[in-house]
Amino acid sequence: MSAPFEERSGVVPCGTPWGRWYQTLEEVFIEVQVPPGTRAKDVRCSLQSRHIALSGKLFDSTITDEGTWTLEDRKLIRIVLMKTNRDAGNCWTSLLEDEYAADPWVQDQMQRKLTLERFQRENPGFDFSGAEISGNYSKGGPDFSSLEK
Repeated sequence: MSAPFEERSGVVPCGTPWGRWYQTLEEVFIEVQVPPGTRAKDVRCSLQSRHIALSGKLFDSTITDEGTWTLEDRKLIRIVLMKTNRDAGNCWTSLLEDEYAADPWVQDQMQRKLTLERFQRENPGFDFSGAEISGNYSKGGPDFSSLEK
């Protein structure tokens, strides 16, 4: 089986003061740098459908039971949230409703990436991981579902 789309094509990260976040059609990834001197047993993480212990309301809803977090090498907390709305038009513009927004260029690159990922899923025989896209790709690109096959 081939590698997931994001592994073949890379990610479009949005940097934050504490780490970074990025997304695919289905998931949102959060990477938090653990401050030096923090003990592993002191790390706590609480994941809910629209809330996270980062102190804020998530941009959109997630599936609580499918969220996971890991502590890697006592230096990095990696959180994976499963989006409730998994279409290419649901490109999060920020991690939280009022914080950690992607700048316009990063937002544009994220939307391009999600649109290409959508095309990959709709056309599994083609590899879109190195493709470039231009034109109408905002909100997930054109809707071809009404076309006859």
